[in-house]
Amino acid sequence: MSSELLLAIEHAAVRGWPALEQREIDGWVWRHASGGSIRANTVAALAWTGVDLDRTIDACETLYRAKAAPCVFTVSDASAPPTLDRALERRGYDRGDDHVTMAKVVSAEPMCPTDASAAAQPSEAWMRTYLSGLSEDRRGIARRLIANLPRQAQFVGLSPDNDAMRSVSSTGLTIVDGTLASVQCMATLPDHRRQGGAWRVLAAIETLAQRQGATHLYLQTGGDNVAAQALYSGFGFSVVGRYHTRSKRV
Repeated sequence: MSSELLLAIEHAAVRGWPALEQREIDGWVWRHASGGSIRANTVAALAWTGVDLDRTIDACETLYRAKAAPCVFTVSDASAPPTLDRALERRGYDRGDDHVTMAKVVSAEPMCPTDASAAAQPSEAWMRTYLSGLSEDRRGIARRLIANLPRQAQFVGLSPDNDAMRSVSSTGLTIVDGTLASVQCMATLPDHRRQGGAWRVLAAIETLAQRQGATHLYLQTGGDNVAAQALYSGFGFSVVGRYHTRSKRV
């Protein structure tokens, strides 16, 4: 896949998980959400329009300092300028864990499972299942981030008893943004794992994406999450980019 497609995916990922507070700084997107989500608490450095890189970094640090929060950048293969990672390292920023961006071409005739449903708002059953897969520090802010999603968000759930308002065994979320459709918020209850639930959620998301004219699915996951990458690779995804964080030492 082309570098142009990767950049488009990275921009869509920023739009698809907005922080509670955002500001543009010389083309970058400064994001803050009081903890929890990595994406919602880092600078998305994708389109730099400044003339002095250190001055732009200084401005980001000032905003995070006012929030009593660490200054953290997401640095990807699509980041601009290309010298950003080296500049942050020189300023004493520590490198965080590696992550991957994966994508696949949407199938022409996806097969939607019969036990999957989609809704414009998450049911409480959907929320319980999604939250069950999050660490404690992420659960507190998750509901507010979900409520702040773009209006085209579609919440996908599998219901063992065909009643998605009462019980959901697996969750997913997709946001169609032009020709791109995200795969987000994947979770399965412990008692339902290894039963193909995540695969069926992916199939439902692909069906929604195909119906709305998307040409590619994309997702982002941990670079060391071998199990997740194996699942997604088996569904047809491949790694199209990598990213990591850079955090200022305090």
